[in-house]
Amino acid sequence: MSDEFKDPLWRQVISGAQMLFVAFGALVLMPLITGLDPNVALFTAGIGTLLFQLVTGRQVPVFLASSFAFITPIILAKGQFGLAATMGGVVAAGFVYTFLGLAVKIKGTGFIDRLLPPVVIGPVIISIGLAMAPIAANMAMGKGGDGAELIPYATAMWISMPALLTTLVVAVFGKGIFRLVPIISGVLVGFALAFWFGVVDTARIAAAPWLEIPAFTAPEFNWQAILFIVPVALAPAIEHIGGVIAVGSVTGKNYLKTPGLHRTLLGDGLATSAAGLFGGPPNTTYAEVTGAVMLTKNYNPKIMTWAAFFAIGLAFIGKFGAILQSIPVPVMGGILCLLFGSIAAVGMNTMIRHQVDLAEARNLVIVSVTLVFGIGGMLVGTGTGQDDFGLKGIALCAIVAIALNLILPGHQTWKQQSPDDAPHI
Repeated sequence: MSDEFKDPLWRQVISGAQMLFVAFGALVLMPLITGLDPNVALFTAGIGTLLFQLVTGRQVPVFLASSFAFITPIILAKGQFGLAATMGGVVAAGFVYTFLGLAVKIKGTGFIDRLLPPVVIGPVIISIGLAMAPIAANMAMGKGGDGAELIPYATAMWISMPALLTTLVVAVFGKGIFRLVPIISGVLVGFALAFWFGVVDTARIAAAPWLEIPAFTAPEFNWQAILFIVPVALAPAIEHIGGVIAVGSVTGKNYLKTPGLHRTLLGDGLATSAAGLFGGPPNTTYAEVTGAVMLTKNYNPKIMTWAAFFAIGLAFIGKFGAILQSIPVPVMGGILCLLFGSIAAVGMNTMIRHQVDLAEARNLVIVSVTLVFGIGGMLVGTGTGQDDFGLKGIALCAIVAIALNLILPGHQTWKQQSPDDAPHI
């Protein structure tokens, strides 16, 4: 560790708690949406961040936690293959980063430039956001994933819309550190309203123990589930590059060279595979934390170590997890109306910034087919049963986008993603 960081221990601890606070909203929201245990997500975020620091020599001040890119495939895979098999797919998804890191080590970053240009990654990210739009709307109206009413419509709207409005106001008008926590602000307002309307399961909170081992789930390796989830890892991989560039622009260092993109990809991959081993969601670098690093001008990677320790510690507080799991669906639904749209906007911004010309037939074909396959839920295969082979939705559209880009004539390389394209998904 470099001697340039000589912050006193107490300041590192406080800064670490602050970084976890910034990341917390998105960190626990993803497992709550997908039905995973938020305490396990806290644990795997901490473990993943520590693994990343180990691989990169604790040189990069980033925090790793739940990736929104995997929401759709995890929800669908859980219903089709079960939780354990889904986690096996998450473990395998981590190896995608490892493979990309090895390719970067051998061939340089040009390999990724050719495999994942903006005309590929843009529509895939748009599909990730818009494919989940109906779920967000249903949750905001008090419905479950199957459309069944869980909370009366009027009550749900009085909860979800103020939660959404609070998130919008804080994101746009918030100052300083508060601008970085719009999700937490929306959750607090929504949860307070839900409590007021009497739709919070307080008995579950009261019955939960103070200290409890998280509900870890061991993975099972099912090749259908693996093929269903693995292709989705290509989208967060390019996001990872943007995140590393972004934090480098904040600290004034080139992390693509030192410790090297191959090592940061390996660290992210190991973090995701480790999450799957415990039953947690895949990990990704968090742009909110990079924003907090820029705001506080505290570039010491040790603060992320403390953030990781705090996350692991919170994972064993059973009552805390019960409170999180008692958050009614309208609270999350209201906030997701913004988040899923924001993911789609990141995809559009990727294509706009890199001037993807949709007047060119080649680009139009790639974007059009990718969007319809991803948002429409196209299935290619022999069926949807556990003994059948099939690729659907985001996994399918990612593979199709890459294949079309490599097959169609007129392929050009592109300049790597800019820091402004780095919001986590």
